[in-house]
Amino acid sequence: MNLLTGEYNNTLDEKGRILFPAKLRASIDQNALMVTKGLNNCLWLFTMDEWDQFQSKVTSNASILKEKSMMVVRRFITPAQDVEFDKSGRLSIPQSLREYAGLSKDCTILGMAKYVEIWDSNAYLEYLNQTEESFREAAEDFNDIGF
Repeated sequence: MNLLTGEYNNTLDEKGRILFPAKLRASIDQNALMVTKGLNNCLWLFTMDEWDQFQSKVTSNASILKEKSMMVVRRFITPAQDVEFDKSGRLSIPQSLREYAGLSKDCTILGMAKYVEIWDSNAYLEYLNQTEESFREAAEDFNDIGF
């Protein structure tokens, strides 16, 4: 798998399907992805290999006796579902996950190197606006990266 990068805007159809960007699809050597709830009310999509690594790390660090770790498992692992590409390169997003992310029509798809995020476009713009100042501070913390 190549790195998944780029920002794309696509629409969700009335059946809950979204056209997955061809450039991202070309970087994936599988016909299905795992989709789950992400942070900030977006969805995370992983290749099966990346999903196996992610869920393994989450569950190996979780204990059924620790409430916080079980919250993480319940939020990320439990709602996960595999979704297959149709002949047109679309993914059918399960209704419960569409509702969680507030997806209705206009969506923003972000390639995040090892996974993909899907946002409601308006929610993503709002997120960018709300986090601008924090982003500047966070970017300064990357001072070890030199050009």
